[in-house]
Amino acid sequence: MIHSEGPLLTIDVGEQTTTEEEMDDVLESFIGGRGVGTKLAHDRIPFDADPLGPENRLVFAAGPLQTSMMSYTGRMSCTGLSPLTDGLLSSNAGGFMSRPFVDTGYSAVEIAGASDELVGIHVTDEGVEFETVDELEAATVEETIEHIEESAGLDAEHTAIVGPAGENEVRFASIMTSESRAFGRGGLGAVLGAKNVKFLTFDGDSRPEIEGLDDELIREIHTEASESSSPMKDAGTVSVSDYANSVGALPTKYFEELSYDKVDQIGSAAVIEHKYKKGTCSSCAFACKLPTRDEESGLETEGPEYETMMSFGSNALVDDFVAIMKSNELCDQLGMDTISCGDAIAAYLAAEDEFGNTELIHETIEKIAHREGIGDTLAEGINRFHDELGVDNWTMKGMEFAAHDGRTLNGQGLSFATSNRGADHMYAEMYQLEYPLVAPDQALDSDGVEGKSDRLIEMENKNAVHDSGVLCKFAFSNMTHDRYARLFDTDWETIQEVGSRIIELERHFNNKRGFDRADDDDLPYELEGLDDELDNYYDLRGWNDDGTVPDANVGGSPAAPADD
Repeated sequence: MIHSEGPLLTIDVGEQTTTEEEMDDVLESFIGGRGVGTKLAHDRIPFDADPLGPENRLVFAAGPLQTSMMSYTGRMSCTGLSPLTDGLLSSNAGGFMSRPFVDTGYSAVEIAGASDELVGIHVTDEGVEFETVDELEAATVEETIEHIEESAGLDAEHTAIVGPAGENEVRFASIMTSESRAFGRGGLGAVLGAKNVKFLTFDGDSRPEIEGLDDELIREIHTEASESSSPMKDAGTVSVSDYANSVGALPTKYFEELSYDKVDQIGSAAVIEHKYKKGTCSSCAFACKLPTRDEESGLETEGPEYETMMSFGSNALVDDFVAIMKSNELCDQLGMDTISCGDAIAAYLAAEDEFGNTELIHETIEKIAHREGIGDTLAEGINRFHDELGVDNWTMKGMEFAAHDGRTLNGQGLSFATSNRGADHMYAEMYQLEYPLVAPDQALDSDGVEGKSDRLIEMENKNAVHDSGVLCKFAFSNMTHDRYARLFDTDWETIQEVGSRIIELERHFNNKRGFDRADDDDLPYELEGLDDELDNYYDLRGWNDDGTVPDANVGGSPAAPADD
C-alpha cells in the first residue's frame, strides 16, 4: 500500500524548538493525511486536554498522492482537538499549499505548545524560522499574505493563515490557505490562534519519491478530469442547488423549511452570471472553483459554494446573490467557516425576526470575528448560545448543520448521527447515493434508514482513506473499487480495514472525552427507526451498545491525562 514518506517535524511554539522523528510504522499503517493526523493526535494529545490550551496539538499532513501531478490531489489535512465539537477532528483544504508542503520533505508537521508573542513560522527543508509579527495583530488574510510576500518572498500558495477570528478564538475559526481555501470545519483556526501563531509557510526542494504509484491510472484520471462535462465545471457545488431544492433538501429559514422559493436568484444561474474565469486547485484539470465578480460594485470573491449559498442564503432568507458573495468574502478575509458562521447568524436572525437583513448580516460577521457585542455570544457556536437566544439547537456533536437535509435524505441523516465530526456532510457523503449523484446501480432510496448501515460504514471507511491519500471528494465519479485498489496499491478489503481503524481512533478518543450514544448520536429531529439502525451500525462496527469503542479495538489508551 502506498503511503507518505518522510519524518514527523514537531514544532514547540512556546519553547521555539523543533524535533524530528521517523514514524515509518505510522505511515505504513495509516497512509498519510487524516489517517496519520488521527493516529498522532490520538496518541499524543491528552484525552482531557483543553482544545484552546497548550496541550492541544495540530497536525498538518499531506498524503502520498501529493507527490504526483494527478487531478483531484491539490489537498491536505489538518487534525486536532476541536474547540467547537470538543472532539478529535480532521479538516481538509484544497488550493495549492500541499505541493510546497511535501517539498519540505516532511510527511507531517505538528504544532505544539503556545507562544507568548504573536509569531509566524517558516518551515523549509533546511530548518524552521520563527518570526515575531506583533504588527499583524488583527490583520486580515489578505494583509497577512502581503506581509509574507514582502518579508519572505513567498506567495499565498505557500501559506496557512488565521485571520482575526482565529486570534480571538472564535470556535468556528478556519485556517486559510491559498487566499480563499479553508481548513474550515471545527474551529482549528482558533486552536492555531490560541497558540499565538498567525501563519505558517512551507517551501523546499525535497519532495520524496513514493513507490507503488500507478502512473497509467494517474494519467487516465487526469485525462478524465480534463474531458469531464460535469456541471460542477460551470457552477461548482452550487450546481446541485435546483435539484436539492426541488426534492426538499435545502435548509431554509433557520431550518424551519426545506425549500426556498427564490433559489433561482442565488443558485447556479447566478453563479454562472458572476463567474469571470476558471479556478482550480494544484494540478487539477477538473477546475470546479468559482472566481466571481460583481461588475457594479467591483466585489470579487471565490464562491459562494452550495453550503455557503445555504447558510448565508436560503437559511437566512437572503435572495441577493451579491450579498452572499460579500458574506463569503468577509468570512474568507476574517478566517471563519462559512457554514457555522452563516448558521449562527441565521439563528440570530430568527431570534430577532430579522431574516433577509443583509446589512445586519455583514455587520454581525465582523462582530463575530472580533468578538464585539452580540458577536461574542455567536462566536461560541449554536450549541453554546441557543438557550440564551431562545432558538432550536441545530447542531450535531456541537457542529452546525450543513445542507443536504437529513429529514429528506434519511441516509444522510443517519450519517450525521454517526459522524465523529458532527453535522458534516463530507464525512460519509450519503447524500451522493440518495439524490442520487451516482450510477443507478449504486443509488439508495432516500426514504428511511433501515438497512443502510452496511453502505454507510463502507462510505465512512472509504472516505477516511480518501482523506489520507489525500484525494478530493469530487473524484468520486472517477473512482471504482478496482481503481481504489490500483491507486493505493492494495485491495478493496484493505482500503476498508484501514478506513475502519481511522474511524475507530477518532471515536475512541472522543469516547474518552465523554462522547457516547445518549448524548452525541441523537439528531435534533425524528427519523423513524433511527435507534434500531444505530444498534445495527454499532454491531457491525464491533462497538458497544452505547456507541463506545472497546479499548481492545485500538490497542489500549495511550494518551495520558494532561496533568500527569
